[in-house]
Amino acid sequence: MKTIWHSLQVSLDQLNEMNSSTMAEHLEMEFTEIGPDYLKMMMPVDKRTHQPYGLLHGGASVALAETVGSMASALIIDPEKQICVGMEINANHVRGVKSGYVHACARPLHIGASSHVWDIRLTDDQHKLVCVSRLTVAVLAKR
Repeated sequence: MKTIWHSLQVSLDQLNEMNSSTMAEHLEMEFTEIGPDYLKMMMPVDKRTHQPYGLLHGGASVALAETVGSMASALIIDPEKQICVGMEINANHVRGVKSGYVHACARPLHIGASSHVWDIRLTDDQHKLVCVSRLTVAVLAKR
């Protein structure tokens, strides 16, 4: 399968280093896999990501989805000429999680010249669906 990435000269270590001093670092999000047309990331479910009932907070799920989808867009564009920014995100939370990790996989629904649309599925450690998210990213000329 042909890759969708602008360059494959990036490692998971480099992607994870980009999380330094960000919300992703605070929530211990970690990139775990890059394939020809997908990017994966995980995040612990703990006191930082719980809501008052002890379940994974929906906002934490959305933060994970936007982080993995935004980075996927950043890997598609030419960073010398373009930047990408989130425009819209939605999420359907379908299962609660109390502990362990939540795993996100971003796959493109649309890769256009001025926008990208990502389907992002979050699953628990048992591979059960937790959340379905769609992220739209604007691709802008770098100033």
